[in-house]
Amino acid sequence: MRQAPLKNTVTELTIDALSHEGRGIGTLPNGKRCFVAQALPGETVSVRITEDKRSVAMGEVESIISPSPDRVTPPCQHFGVCGGCDLQHMSPAMQIKMKETQLLEQLQHFGNVIPDEVVAPLQDKPIGYRRRARIGLRYVNKKEKLLMGFREQSSRYLTDCKTCIVVRPEFSDHWETVRALFETFDNRQDIAQIELSVGDDATAITIRHLTPISSKDMAALLAFAEQTRFHLYLQPKGPDTVHRIWPANDSPERLHYALGVSDITLQFHPNDFIQVNQAVNTKMVAQAMEWLQVDHSETVLDLFCGLGNFSLHLAKRAQQVVAVEGDPGMVLRLAENAALNRIINIEGHAADLDSETLDAPWAMRQYDKLLIDPPRTGAKNIVTRIKQWNPSYIVYVSCNPATLARDAGILKEQGYHLARLGAMDMFTHTQHTEAMALFKRG
Repeated sequence: MRQAPLKNTVTELTIDALSHEGRGIGTLPNGKRCFVAQALPGETVSVRITEDKRSVAMGEVESIISPSPDRVTPPCQHFGVCGGCDLQHMSPAMQIKMKETQLLEQLQHFGNVIPDEVVAPLQDKPIGYRRRARIGLRYVNKKEKLLMGFREQSSRYLTDCKTCIVVRPEFSDHWETVRALFETFDNRQDIAQIELSVGDDATAITIRHLTPISSKDMAALLAFAEQTRFHLYLQPKGPDTVHRIWPANDSPERLHYALGVSDITLQFHPNDFIQVNQAVNTKMVAQAMEWLQVDHSETVLDLFCGLGNFSLHLAKRAQQVVAVEGDPGMVLRLAENAALNRIINIEGHAADLDSETLDAPWAMRQYDKLLIDPPRTGAKNIVTRIKQWNPSYIVYVSCNPATLARDAGILKEQGYHLARLGAMDMFTHTQHTEAMALFKRG
């Protein structure tokens, strides 16, 4: 007999598990598993079924009958609408435990790998940590209002944010002032987004505008910069058109951040990639140095090196570091940072590490240690060729548990074992899971 459709019905459900996306999972009376947004294991909830598929159902919490001790009051007024953060109903301790569990499960499932040791996760304060962000703007004619914020959950619409608790206070304290400023612009309908970048020395915003900014509005923008000391950049078209308008001097278009791990200062353009969470980044670099145990007789290969976040610290310890990155502009930034810190035992190369045959002169050498910090796609092209370099230790920094698990399985086949594993809470209140893994040969 065919079952009646469940969509839009309300039922009581006991949550007994958590999905990798942070949804609670329970079993409906008909035996079908139901995934429920913002529900936690151990809770009894009243659920409205939103989707009834052949094998599973989806639901939303109508009310919480019996809450979990790990449930907390979301610190942000926009939680549940804004898609920027979706785990604020969980305690930070539960969030990182969920990510650690996901990490271990995927390593075992996809890579058939179990670490010898799981270390304590790297964490820091759960709010005010984000120093890089891309914030959307949209003028709504019917409301005669400019919206500024992030996309709504599972929607193309923009959330009308009044502030953002995870963005660094250097910017969030000015959130409503920035929104109100752009709302007065003649071309407010054509201000598409702003890109935020916070350094130790200054805060910068890059304004993406689709039509020219009038002289009146430019004067208001410059007056705002004078008052806040924000560095202002305009982007009228593509990334190559980004240029600074304040401060109007000949100083380089750079911000800076320091890492006390090796007394290193790095400079970067506001649109360069840097790690979002500075406090966790500092702990991450320190842990990588500790795990690799580099000494002054060794050569180290740093792949996907960026502007030198790890490379310069490695060079302080090694005989020589070879750093490789796909973006030639970032290789130039690495050279700038090496000169800034008076480091001479490092060489940078530009190479497509995802597809090249890796037969350049730098790739034909032997290395004692290796550090890999790949994008979400992982480093399959690297780990399948690992015997080309035969390092004794490999530190793999990952932003995607699935590709880390795949690559860990390949390294296992190449004769390496996973000696240590640790989760990193780089993006608190979100599903993003970062990790560091130490592989040893033999």
